[in-house]
Amino acid sequence: MRRLLIAVAVASGGTAVLAQEAAPSKGIYTCTTPDGRKLTSDRPILECTAREQRVLNADGSQRSTLPPFLSPEERAAKEAAERQAAADRMAQQDAIRRDRALVLRYPNEAAHQRARNAALDDANKAMRLSERRIKDLMAERKPLQDEAEFYKGKPLPGKLKQLLDANDASVEAQQVLIENQKAELVRINKGYDLELARLRKLWAGTAPGTLPPLSLPEKAPAPAPSKAASK
Repeated sequence: MRRLLIAVAVASGGTAVLAQEAAPSKGIYTCTTPDGRKLTSDRPILECTAREQRVLNADGSQRSTLPPFLSPEERAAKEAAERQAAADRMAQQDAIRRDRALVLRYPNEAAHQRARNAALDDANKAMRLSERRIKDLMAERKPLQDEAEFYKGKPLPGKLKQLLDANDASVEAQQVLIENQKAELVRINKGYDLELARLRKLWAGTAPGTLPPLSLPEKAPAPAPSKAASK
């Protein structure tokens, strides 16, 4: 029994030695304190928690670097700064892509002018349609007004009054559309003017993404219908 215990103890000791040899060796931490002292340890050095620490191998070669330890507030500020820097990089990349796409779409001023003319033509067509519709409505109103003359000083029949009100509402709606198209023409021209000013700089050699953001005018929301039109 004694010999068996000795054999087990020897075997266990050998396994422990092998396990210790197989385990990776600890790094050597070294740093310089704020007052100039050079410290070395087999674990992170408390005196240098606010400073960078070099982690060395046993042969003195550098394995890695241990950054300064941060307080929760410092860590939060650092992460916020990193997020902002990443957002700024993405915004810069987007600006470069947009400028390159703009130059690719409009390689010269003639191409840009053709696009402007096409956009203006659409708005002008819509405005002419409204103007023609108003003329038609006025022609439709003429016999209604002639009939209303017979009731001067008297209440109009319900049907006739309803037709006149509907005609008024339709004319008013078309007039609103015309005003909207006029505003749209102004917006289109302003947007193309801003684009052209930017393009001229890019055509002249300004690097994409280095100009201020291009803020094109937004389309005005459609006005709410009048009470007459809603009826």
